[in-house]
Amino acid sequence: MSHLFLVRHGQSEWNLQKKFTGWVDVDLTPHGKLEACKAGEAIKSTNVKIDLFFSSYQLRAINTLKLIKNTIRNNSEFIKAWELNERHYGSLTGLNKDEMKNKLGEKKIHEFRRSWDIRPDPLNQNSPYHPINIDIYKNIPKENIPDTESLKDTYDRVVNYFTKKINIEIKNDKNILISAHGNSVRALCKFLFKLDEKQIPKLEIPTGNPLHIELDQKLKIIKCRYLDQDRAQDLLVF
Repeated sequence: MSHLFLVRHGQSEWNLQKKFTGWVDVDLTPHGKLEACKAGEAIKSTNVKIDLFFSSYQLRAINTLKLIKNTIRNNSEFIKAWELNERHYGSLTGLNKDEMKNKLGEKKIHEFRRSWDIRPDPLNQNSPYHPINIDIYKNIPKENIPDTESLKDTYDRVVNYFTKKINIEIKNDKNILISAHGNSVRALCKFLFKLDEKQIPKLEIPTGNPLHIELDQKLKIIKCRYLDQDRAQDLLVF
């Protein structure tokens, strides 16, 4: 049996400002850092020894993981994978969600945020928010860097990485922690929970609240729960 912890990063600066963030690299707020430390305490209380740690390339996920590791007193290295990045919101990147609701309508923004296969318009490659202009992505082949993504696109890259790099560790009974983002965690939940395309828009992922999943070697879920039940969201099938 393997223990898998999925953690959406703590509150980020752009979460607080209600901006579409995507692949832009913003840090945690003081509240987000507190959420990460509390996540570490919750994980520590399970008495599960974590063997491998994974994070996206993005600062908010990396710093969440560092704070968790510091709290659980683990100094081992961790693996960074751009494939675990947040969904790219295309031309919505950097815009305020409330302002865009007023401009485009709440229904349209909900479609962009939660629909399965609808992409926002692509982000202009001259934008400072485009990943090709952000230093942390310089080593990623340009053909792998998106201009925009749907949730389906995000699912494909996240689950492809999971099945190639992480699944084998679960089969070897390793305990794993992944620090990532709302949509990359949502993608993993769709895959592991076998959610359909009508269910996935209803799945909300709270910041800084570890989702603890116990799995057998065939990825069959034995038990699943949020460690902070006061901030838990509906898991739809559990």
